[in-house]
Amino acid sequence: MPVQDIAQEDVVTVERDAEASEVARTMDDERVGAVVVVEDDEPAGIVTDRTLGLSVGQEDDPASLTAEDLMSEDPETVAADAEAYELAVQFGEAKVRRLPVVDDDGSLAGIVSLDDVIATSAEELEEAAKVIEAQSPGYAPDER
Repeated sequence: MPVQDIAQEDVVTVERDAEASEVARTMDDERVGAVVVVEDDEPAGIVTDRTLGLSVGQEDDPASLTAEDLMSEDPETVAADAEAYELAVQFGEAKVRRLPVVDDDGSLAGIVSLDDVIATSAEELEEAAKVIEAQSPGYAPDER
């Protein structure tokens, strides 16, 4: 299954010069834990709610910060046509929970999270369990 099949297509984005308060409001309004900083339709960085929250304790004047100040530059990305089963390894190696998805031209095409991978895996396991139960008369998982 290609990554594009499980990725969210509606990516919440901000520009480099967005003020920290605007980034926070955008995350709150859109109910997301990260925004992608874009430049020429390509992901230039990513700001997470964790980074935003930590900046409050680390900066003398966090309100003066911009998305550019807060973002992780040159974020790890994944190709839209990459195989989704490879995502777990990529998340682990990059030590991130979200990856911007890019098309063949490097333009932002979506975002995929570790939660998306886990939810998709759970759905696939549920389907596999149905097959096992259908092919094994009398089989029922232990109810504890």
